[in-house]
Amino acid sequence: MDTDRIEKNILLRSPRKRVWRALSDSTEFGTWFGVKFDGPFAPGASMRGVIVTTAVNADVANAQKPYEGMPFEITIERMEPDRLFSFRWHPFAVEPGVDYSAEPMTLVVFTLEEVADGVMLTVTESGFDGIPLARRAKAFTANEQGWGMMVKLIEEYLVQSP
Repeated sequence: MDTDRIEKNILLRSPRKRVWRALSDSTEFGTWFGVKFDGPFAPGASMRGVIVTTAVNADVANAQKPYEGMPFEITIERMEPDRLFSFRWHPFAVEPGVDYSAEPMTLVVFTLEEVADGVMLTVTESGFDGIPLARRAKAFTANEQGWGMMVKLIEEYLVQSP
């Protein structure tokens, strides 16, 4: 088993430009992901936001409820229109009062590939082996489960907001 990397794939039956907008527009991303950001995404931008609950799925919103109001920070790495969106963050940084800034960040990459039936979205998060041992397994497990939910959320979002 790879302990450094999580990968999830989902076939989205939406136009590639629509999927790209759901990923690369900070307001749309926040709607399905469950974050309210302070501005638009741009390569190199340090984005600050606050965790809110997703507007897409009530069960996932309930799971997010305990984290509502917590700060959420990412640094946008790359934006290649209709193809790749990536950012860095501190995975599962949800412990109140803990400063995660000295820890290495993981890299989250969304890639879009045109396939016969739609768009294949691949979400990869790597860099867990650099997370301090005391919280590495918990962060990996939480994000492994989380990305499983998130790929389904973006699919639901695209159905609800074509």
